[in-house]
Amino acid sequence: MGTLLFGGTIYSMEDRSSTVEAIYIEDGMIVNVGKETDLRKSYHITNEHDLKGAVMYPGFVDSHLHIIGHGEKILHLDLSAMESAEEVLQALKEKVEELEPEEWLIADGWNENQWADPRVIAKEELDEISSEHPIILTRICRHAIIVNSIALDLAGITPETVDPQGGKIVRNQIGEPTGYLLDQAQELIKSVMPPITEKKLKQTVEVAIKDLLRLGLVGGHSEDLSYYGGFERTLRAYQEILPVKYKFRAHLLVHHLVFDDMLNNGYQYGSGGEYTTLGAMKIFSDGALGGRTAWLSEPYHDDRSNEGIPIHRRQDLELLFQKARKHKHPIAVHAIGDRAVEEVVTCIKKYPLDNGLKDRIIHAQIMNDNLLKDLTDIPVVLDIQPSFVASDFPWVKERLGEQRTSKSYPWRTYIEKGIACAAGSDAPIEEVNPLLGIQAAVTRRSNIDGEIYGEQERLSVYEAISLYTKGSAYVIDHAHDRGMIKPGFVADFTILEEDLFKIDPDKFHQVDVKTTIVNGEIMYQKEDRK
Repeated sequence: MGTLLFGGTIYSMEDRSSTVEAIYIEDGMIVNVGKETDLRKSYHITNEHDLKGAVMYPGFVDSHLHIIGHGEKILHLDLSAMESAEEVLQALKEKVEELEPEEWLIADGWNENQWADPRVIAKEELDEISSEHPIILTRICRHAIIVNSIALDLAGITPETVDPQGGKIVRNQIGEPTGYLLDQAQELIKSVMPPITEKKLKQTVEVAIKDLLRLGLVGGHSEDLSYYGGFERTLRAYQEILPVKYKFRAHLLVHHLVFDDMLNNGYQYGSGGEYTTLGAMKIFSDGALGGRTAWLSEPYHDDRSNEGIPIHRRQDLELLFQKARKHKHPIAVHAIGDRAVEEVVTCIKKYPLDNGLKDRIIHAQIMNDNLLKDLTDIPVVLDIQPSFVASDFPWVKERLGEQRTSKSYPWRTYIEKGIACAAGSDAPIEEVNPLLGIQAAVTRRSNIDGEIYGEQERLSVYEAISLYTKGSAYVIDHAHDRGMIKPGFVADFTILEEDLFKIDPDKFHQVDVKTTIVNGEIMYQKEDRK
């Protein structure tokens, strides 16, 4: 007793051209694939799903995002599409009128690199908007914030406050904090913000999951558990939504700060349930290019006094590796700059994982020849974000210079050298739509000036889709039952209205998701237009 899916193009993703005519599923698993007539004869079919000419793929999975952060982007004031500081300030003036007394004004996503006049908003401009409400504006990269004076006062940040390890309090010429805080310095503000209520947290998870399903995602690898009130509270919010209200495969990385909380609750890698599975220990090793905090082996081209910020000293990073290995746990390290990647590679070599689980380096954007050789010699997966090419160019050339830029974001080079890769969005930093990521991997066209950057590093459509299907399954040790359409694999499918293998890649973002199926159940269905 099961379901037959038929009537469209079905790509199995076993290889570049493999398709099947129909699929028979039972209890959330693919039992068999083949000709529709043969499957009808062989199985007791109780439900049918006619694709009506649509195109089906294995379910798309985002290998790196922040699910709750995506929900916050939907619910908070979103600054990501704004084109000037003045537009941001006007939106804040309007928003502050809606707030309760002393309520924080929280806005996300400002990006000065897309403004005609790139600049960082000053705290004095925020002070003019409100001296009653603390204001916090999170940069698109989430590695920098701007706050007003009342927020600085609440956090006790003064000219005498020392920069924390891995962070920087930007100061003016006379040493006063400007309200611009980088990387770990952000925590000084976040530590005094009122905690999100459990009701709001649950709502934020639900809003995010619903939207991810709408966009054709059947799962995502997220890092949220160190925030929002801590490990237990945040995991509980997920488990009250998944799979109670929706089925969606959330693979939850465990920040090193709450690793002990995971252990104390009796969990380990792979625990937590089928839809809220606990993953690798998450570590940040540097910042981001936008705020010049990514850790480079040579100074920034546009700031010769700056090589970026290491979040951890080497000895501290090694202690985290040792802790993870003591519990046979893989690690997932944010590393954008090549110096940060070098540090991670050194630790992986020194503390290898011997149980077959996969370490991953998240981002790995800035590369050099020596690093490429090292990456081919160690068992690691690179968790890349193709959309960064579309959003970072051409301004990234100002940060890195022409020579380094030509060797960076080298997606095809990774694949040709046999380095395993998976792909995600890093939402809410980028738009979470997987079709935008696939499009960026194939075209490498900038959203800013429309030009193609690093043409030699473009991927084929098959390679790009594989990153979101087979790649995302491989990094979490599910290559045996996820990421392809074949017997014994989960019945997770993304159904689109058009065939990505047959249309102009520059139009991928225009393709509509028709249906999202998880564990054999429809989690999203596009409404028919009449």
